[in-house]
Amino acid sequence: MVTVKSMSPISWSAALLAAMAFSSPAVAAERKPREVVEVTVAAVIGVLGNDALSKAEKRAGIEKIAYARFDFRTFTRLVTAKYWKRFSTEQKKAFFAEFKVFLAQEYGTRLDDYENQSVEVLDERVEPRGDVTVRTRIVGGDFDDASVDYRMRKKDDDWFVIDVVIEGVSLVSNWRDQFREVLRGKNGVEDLLAQLRTKNKNREEGRGPPASGPPAREGRPASKS
Repeated sequence: MVTVKSMSPISWSAALLAAMAFSSPAVAAERKPREVVEVTVAAVIGVLGNDALSKAEKRAGIEKIAYARFDFRTFTRLVTAKYWKRFSTEQKKAFFAEFKVFLAQEYGTRLDDYENQSVEVLDERVEPRGDVTVRTRIVGGDFDDASVDYRMRKKDDDWFVIDVVIEGVSLVSNWRDQFREVLRGKNGVEDLLAQLRTKNKNREEGRGPPASGPPAREGRPASKS
């Protein structure tokens, strides 16, 4: 059976910083995406570097920020691609819930990787469909100078993340490739749901395996959604 693997440490470390950079609901919608990053990133680093917070409190803060700034519904449709139409209404609800938890838990496992790191915002470029990609790089720590690009889309007069590209690796493309292999099977949708449920349960109980995945520079370009 084809299994869904976790991303590599550098991918999830950079992805978490990516999610954090866009997550302050208080940021004014009329600001440019780059300005959104510049305003919010300081607060994000503050959470990660606050020694007064327990690991659980940091995780809760991280999940709250990610939930606020990721467009999980668009993310979900992108990673399932053409197979989304095969999901029943109940399966769509179940997948959305499990995938959202899956991403949040992946972020939480990487908390220890963020000491002495910050994010430098480089520039932004307009993409098809009015999306905007904001380029940044990690400064300091084990992943110094790693590139992180954020594909953002405007929705309800606000900007949300719909993909993150770390050192050339698109999270959307990575998960879409893995999910496609599972979804091609006879019981593809149910098999994928079962894998996500198991991974979420194991990680919640502290039995999840260490993250693994493709090398950071061997991924595909950002999604053209």
